[in-house]
Amino acid sequence: MRGFDYMKLKESSWDTEVLSFVAQIREYKGRQELYLRQKPVELERLVKAAKIQSTDSSNRIEGIGTSNARMKQLVQERSTPRNRDEQEIVGYRDVLNTIYESYEHIPLKGDVILQLHRDLLALTDKTFGGKFKNTQNYVNEIHTDGSFFTQFTPLAPFETPEAVEAICTSYRQALEKQVIDPLILIPIFICDFLCVHPFNDGNGRLSRLLTTLLLYQSGFMVGKYISIEQKIERTKDVYYDVLAKASNGWYEEKNDYVPFIKYFFGIVLNCYRDLENRLSLVNRKSTPYEIVSKAVDNTLGVFTKAQILELCPSIGSSSVEAALKRLKDEGYILRQGSGRNTTYVRNPNNT
Repeated sequence: MRGFDYMKLKESSWDTEVLSFVAQIREYKGRQELYLRQKPVELERLVKAAKIQSTDSSNRIEGIGTSNARMKQLVQERSTPRNRDEQEIVGYRDVLNTIYESYEHIPLKGDVILQLHRDLLALTDKTFGGKFKNTQNYVNEIHTDGSFFTQFTPLAPFETPEAVEAICTSYRQALEKQVIDPLILIPIFICDFLCVHPFNDGNGRLSRLLTTLLLYQSGFMVGKYISIEQKIERTKDVYYDVLAKASNGWYEEKNDYVPFIKYFFGIVLNCYRDLENRLSLVNRKSTPYEIVSKAVDNTLGVFTKAQILELCPSIGSSSVEAALKRLKDEGYILRQGSGRNTTYVRNPNNT
């Protein structure tokens, strides 16, 4: 079986782009920590929005979905699932909540990963929740015409339990010995987890939950306020492409993790930048109208009231609606559609 020894990473050298990413992420983290510790009400709104977006996006990547209204009801525990997709969505919500509330007390071990997988599928009729795969699985690229080809063949079922325990043990040792920055170690672990592909179903979703867990445990809490999963969904083609590149030569231990590491860094850095932009709006001692105006100025293309509300966590829905109406009446923005289909765009004559 392929070996896993993250202690060897101590001997690795990284190019300037990787090191620059690490420095930038740590700089953003340092700037935001003081403010985040104050835990204002505005941040709780970001948390609620991120939970909905993360649950929605991570499931949509796997072709699992429901309406926006139902998603909000399910994540906020105001309704029970009505079909299989919604059962899967609620399972993801429950595991995400566990990580949000107890990440400091969730050790990275094989049996813990099994428990998380069990909870992920707990409400479905699938009988393999919490059990390693019992048949060989494949990572396939599916074309629009329904044809596919196998990009990667993961480890065989009989090798899986040992491999999962090995990557967990090696990760903990490398983290304890500080052989490498955890920001680099996390995407390497996630890439190996996906190459092992330990379950019959749920590997992608669980990998994203584990990403959140490991980032939290290393002090990078940005995913609590800005959805990492949503960023991945919006770049899903690149996500699959870099995973394919990073798995090439994996069995021979000659694979190059760097494409996936850089993609991962880009996602995390983008989240930190978004968070800083939203925190800057919160910190502004301005009227709701001024806050919304600033958010509109920072928005390109068509946008909705919901998007502006996400960018302005310090004010409520009615204040955002009033500000948008005033901006429309002043001719600064143009309204398109009506009712639930209402969108806005900046008036090109005023830019």
